[in-house]
Amino acid sequence: MHTTDAVTFWDDLHASHRPAGDPQPNARLVETVTDLPPGDALDLGCGPGGDALWLARRGWRVTAVDISGVAAERLTGRARAQGLGDMVDAQRHDLGVSFPEGRFDLVTAHYFHTPFDMDRSAVLRTAARALRPGGRLLVVDHGSTAPWSWNQDPDVHHPTPREVADGLALDPAAWRTERADAPRRIATGPDGSTAEVVDHVLLVRLVDTVDPVAPVDRED
Repeated sequence: MHTTDAVTFWDDLHASHRPAGDPQPNARLVETVTDLPPGDALDLGCGPGGDALWLARRGWRVTAVDISGVAAERLTGRARAQGLGDMVDAQRHDLGVSFPEGRFDLVTAHYFHTPFDMDRSAVLRTAARALRPGGRLLVVDHGSTAPWSWNQDPDVHHPTPREVADGLALDPAAWRTERADAPRRIATGPDGSTAEVVDHVLLVRLVDTVDPVAPVDRED
């Protein structure tokens, strides 16, 4: 993968999909996070920023990351226009090369797919290590192909939640799976059309007493 190719692809995609009005949050985020106390959140592949803005309105301090500078700049503008500039920090990262600093209570990755080479499991493992004890990692993937998807390959494989969990290779003594299922919903595309789609949802929580980045004491 050439980073410039990936940046151009996603910049062009976001530039061609200017949403009317305020971008909406993803349904699986809303149903998962509504009852959680606010803290620090990391939004991987933030896109237009619907998730980041929704979280910020609920009191979360959000670091929102996208490979597209167009997406990050637009989100910064939207956050400022809504009085949320202090709550949303939109950053451009190629997550296969760089990762935002900080510790988080929630990491969310919705439809974190790309046609370019990327070790997605490695990125998600890095994200898991950035969680504080008690923090949650929410991964929501496509379980079906929507009519408006950029990937219309009929042979594409949609990893199941269990396959995603296996790829993370998280220590079962330190992590608890809170959700792993494949619900259906009616989705709306950029042109306003609708279709039934399947989501693959994985939610894991780091045990409260475990710190994934704490140093390990070793006896000589």
